[in-house]
Amino acid sequence: MSVSEVRDGIPALMARLWRYALVLAGSRDHAEDLVQATCLRALERESQFTPGTRLDHWLFSIQRSIWLNQMRASRVRAGQGLVDAVEALSLDGAHEIETNIAARQVLAAVGRLPEAQRETVLLVYVEGYTYREAADALGIPIGTVMSRLAAARGALAKPAAPPPQT
Repeated sequence: MSVSEVRDGIPALMARLWRYALVLAGSRDHAEDLVQATCLRALERESQFTPGTRLDHWLFSIQRSIWLNQMRASRVRAGQGLVDAVEALSLDGAHEIETNIAARQVLAAVGRLPEAQRETVLLVYVEGYTYREAADALGIPIGTVMSRLAAARGALAKPAAPPPQT
């Protein structure tokens, strides 16, 4: 892949970059900033992309690195501007409404997972990474990926607590 192919490949991956940024950052504003920073860094360092490797993996690694650096610098803005799954999805037409209701429920449940489990779930179940690819992207052993996914599946299998009765 040439340098121009990196530039040409980024627009096709924007939705995936946005989705991953939203999982990492937890707010639309921070996700938008993270996607912009990722694209900027990728364009600045496009000569470092290894031809024959996957552009999406490279971009996700850049995005995660930027997020980790931001976290270290400001120690996460706890509880500020978390994205509500209801607002994140559009509601157009009957089929889309049904699909979005299910997606909202899944997103809400995934959103309640600890950060490490959320990002692992996203990479493996949404982005289709193999366990090895996810482990490499996250810089963790493959056993940790399996452990996080098992814990996430267990948490997601439990029914959500019913609302308090008045």
